[in-house]
Amino acid sequence: MAARARARLTSQSPAWHRYVGVALPPFQAFFDDHRDDVLGFLTALVGPSDADDAFQETFVAALRAYPRLRDDSNLRAWVLTIARRKAIDMARARNRRALPSDDLPEVATPPRPDKQPELWQAVGGLPERQRTAVFLRYAGDLTHRDIAAVMEASEDAVRKNVSDGLKKLKETLA
Repeated sequence: MAARARARLTSQSPAWHRYVGVALPPFQAFFDDHRDDVLGFLTALVGPSDADDAFQETFVAALRAYPRLRDDSNLRAWVLTIARRKAIDMARARNRRALPSDDLPEVATPPRPDKQPELWQAVGGLPERQRTAVFLRYAGDLTHRDIAAVMEASEDAVRKNVSDGLKKLKETLA
């Protein structure tokens, strides 16, 4: 970049010049890097029986939007945001479905083997926002800033949800 153009840059200038050499990875590489995180996140949100459907819908939506994505995007937070929205869509659709009255209820798919099944069962019992925040913080290893982007909330709200969720988990497991 020319010295004259560099002199006009301020902290408020667009940062496009920093990312000239950065490009999005091929979608298959992106998928391979994030599929386990997304499936685990969706399993925690919608349960193991609906997680596969939400997983497929998430990556179909991601594939459609991938060419329009900026090169400097946080891919993990982006795909987890899509996954969260698909989980919400599935919950809304489930509430609209008619319930059979003469049939026996379907038996849920048995949960996948976990190292700590009682812990994840307790996490599953948390309210949705706390469950999402706790899962993304500890199982997803995201920062509070990234969780705030996924949940479309402030960092303070995310910190509060994580704190309240951990408090309820301690009470439940104690």
